[in-house]
Parts: sequence; structure tokens; C-alpha cells
Amino acid sequence: MNPNCARCGKIVYPTEKVNCLDKFWHKACFHCETCKMTLNMKNYKGYEKKPYCNAHYPKQSFTMVADTPENLRLKQQSELQSQIRYKEEFEKNKGKGFSVVADTPELQRIKKTQDQISNIKYHEEFERSRMGPSPSEGAELERRNSQESTNYRRPAEQQQQPSHHIQPSNPGYQQQQPSSQSYGYKEPAAPASTQRNAPSGGGKRFRAVYDYNAADEDEVSFQDGDTIINVQQIDDGWMYGTVERTGDTGMLPANYVEAI
Repeated sequence: MNPNCARCGKIVYPTEKVNCLDKFWHKACFHCETCKMTLNMKNYKGYEKKPYCNAHYPKQSFTMVADTPENLRLKQQSELQSQIRYKEEFEKNKGKGFSVVADTPELQRIKKTQDQISNIKYHEEFERSRMGPSPSEGAELERRNSQESTNYRRPAEQQQQPSHHIQPSNPGYQQQQPSSQSYGYKEPAAPASTQRNAPSGGGKRFRAVYDYNAADEDEVSFQDGDTIINVQQIDDGWMYGTVERTGDTGMLPANYVEAI
């Protein structure tokens, strides 16, 4: 059954029917309520389910509100609430990026992989700290210790000096232990009654196998390869002789030289 036209009330046939604003119209009846200009679906504007052209479309007027003390108070309260919400959102988003990244399957896979790598590294460091250094790390540490020990050139025999031997009182004199890094170790000084006395007369010739820096006034310094002449044995740990290269005469450790 064909509907009736919303304007003229006559039957509207399909060939001339316009369905708009929840009503049916004849094409000729679908015109502006004010100027009667024929409208179509592209240039009409509806107001209260009636068609209007653009020029005669009713304009809404706004009611003026007086700035009473109550209205001013409400306005100020609204602004304060707006500022509070802004600060809350600012604090919430502080330190976060504002660019929105889509949570794609590829990003999820990358994130999962990074989490797994981080977890693996954590367990590796935990096991390493619990089990101690690995053999490779121990070899590396031992190599570094050996390199540092070569700077001091102290043999292991220096640690076993006789009990009657006086250790020099110079605080710069330190013993080097090849098996450990206790460079600050100092042997206790012997009683003053065991002072060494330089012998007189000639002696044998020795060659230095290590560098040695004098730690006391009655000692001599020499380098690896220097020749020591007129050497006299004082005790099991010390000798008295002259460095042929420098001409200095004094006491020297016996385990730093070898006979020629």
C-alpha cells in the first residue's frame, strides 16, 4: 500500500516518492517551509522534522545569564576542578610516551623474546655468583696476577729469610709473594744485636738475575744482568759486594744473584 504525502496528503507513488525526516513526500511537495524552494536530499536541512533551505534554516538563540555571585562561584569551582583533573592526569602520564603503539603480534613476539633474554641473563649471573669464577675467568685472573708480579721481580725465596737477618726499616720496602697479592707484607725487624757487619777482603764474582732497589743506606741497587765483584758471604740470605757498573759497594740479597 502506498503512503500519503506529508504535505498534501495525497498518495505517493514509488516513481515520485521522497523518504526523508521519517516521512514520505512528493518531489514537488518537498520544498522549504519559508520560501517554497524545491529541495533534494543534498541541500535540505531538517528542523523539527520539517525541510528548510540553507538561507531560512532557523537559528537557535542563546539565553543570556547574568554574572551573579552564585554563578561566579560555580564558574570558579569548575575551573578548579578542571585544573585538579589536569594535574592528576599529568602526574599519571609523567614519564610515559604519548605516542600510541599498536600491540601487534610482531611487537608481542619481540617483547616476549626480550623478557626471555633478560631472564636467561639473570639466571646466568646468579649461577656464576653462586658457583664462583669459571676456569677461564680464574686463568685470566692468574695471568693478570703474574703480569703484576713481574713489575716487582721478587722471587719466592725472599719470603724465607733467616731469623737473625735485619729487615730494612724503610717503609717503602715490601715483599712480593708470587702466589698472592699481599704486596704490603713486611717482615718484623730483628734485634739490634744481630746487625750485619761488612767483611773485608776480596771475593767471588756474581751476576744479578733480578732487579733490586736498595731499601737501606748500607745496601746497593742493581739491575738484571749486572756483575757483582768482590762478593763476600755474610750469612745464608745476604752478601757484601761491589756493583761493577756503578761502583757502589754494600750489602745485597743472596737470592737475587748467581755465581759466574
